[in-house]
Amino acid sequence: MSGLSRRSPVIADVRVRAGLTADGAKWRAAASALITGDEPVFAGHYPGFPIFPGVCVLECVTRGAELTSPEPAVLTGIESARFLGAVFPGDEIDIALEWTGRDGDWVCKAAVTVGSRKVGSVRLGYGVAA
Repeated sequence: MSGLSRRSPVIADVRVRAGLTADGAKWRAAASALITGDEPVFAGHYPGFPIFPGVCVLECVTRGAELTSPEPAVLTGIESARFLGAVFPGDEIDIALEWTGRDGDWVCKAAVTVGSRKVGSVRLGYGVAA
């Protein structure tokens, strides 16, 4: 992203809850974000029944991944994203991250929950930063 500014519709603060730990060939970490009613996207998605858009959940996952990557890395692609449930104002999303090496690069899998409710799963590709 050299030279480009990064803008986001998400104001939530994504925090690391559990730092990176090795588990065999995998690295695990956890992050979370409190989604307050102040999120600008709630104004239009859906008035009277606000739902945090899936793309915003994806943004939180990407931020969590960037805060916990095993080494400096650059997002190369969203390999998959499934949204399984809604996120509402006041929900705290928990993001369980699992990093695995792949051909000199990285794959980050994330499971997103609100309490015991599954709300999404994401797989991101990362290249080692030069």
